[in-house]
Amino acid sequence: MSVSLYYTARRATPLSGPESAAVTRVVAARRTSFPYEDEESLYVYDPRAAEPGTVLDGSTKMPFDPGRVLPVIAHVLDSVTELRRALPDAEWHVHMDDLDIEWDEAEGYELPGMRDADLAAAFAEADGEDV
Repeated sequence: MSVSLYYTARRATPLSGPESAAVTRVVAARRTSFPYEDEESLYVYDPRAAEPGTVLDGSTKMPFDPGRVLPVIAHVLDSVTELRRALPDAEWHVHMDDLDIEWDEAEGYELPGMRDADLAAAFAEADGEDV
């Protein structure tokens, strides 16, 4: 069973040229800086297939390796934070399956413990064990 992080931005007006360019820059930079070549990174769906009113949407499947979960969550949520700041007037919905991830104006999108080094180490030690 896999868990995925989903992100959607909606508004009545389509992206402008500069906004599309900003999204492209953020996506390219965040994919380049992603820590694992063999895991799924920020994945933005083709905008031509989007529902009316959706200006950006995508998803990222979380890794099965417990030691990689927190770094992937942190990287992808930081990426979505940058995207939201590039499109601040859109209505955003970010969630991990049934868990909504709230926006914090100062911090962006975060989950409790996602930057906790001790927790990340405990997950890495649990690799191969039941978590």
